[in-house]
Amino acid sequence: MQEQNELRFTGVMDHIAIKSENLQQDVQEYERIGFRLETLYPDWAMMRDARGFGIALLPPDSKHPPHLGLRVETREALEEAAAREGRPVKEHRDHSVSFYTKGVSGQAVEVIYYPPEYGMDKAE
Repeated sequence: MQEQNELRFTGVMDHIAIKSENLQQDVQEYERIGFRLETLYPDWAMMRDARGFGIALLPPDSKHPPHLGLRVETREALEEAAAREGRPVKEHRDHSVSFYTKGVSGQAVEVIYYPPEYGMDKAE
């Protein structure tokens, strides 16, 4: 059992994932306020600001929950955190690797790692 003061995982804020009622329209609106489109799939889009902070847009048919995304710098750090949380690691179609867990007050948190091959074939 984990001690109350034991560190579960560490990472830097990478993105937030929010609901989007109209994915294409929201992508255009975020572009108008300075974000660039990084990834676009039918079930989600990732927008990034000039410093790299992301907003993931989740349309009604998305399988992703609204969440906070924390980035770790190595696959090993991801694997260790997933083991402590008792969660499976999943490789995604954009080559990122992550797991979801519960954060503060039960909110979803994605702990994510971007390997060197991240972004190859990101858009369909």
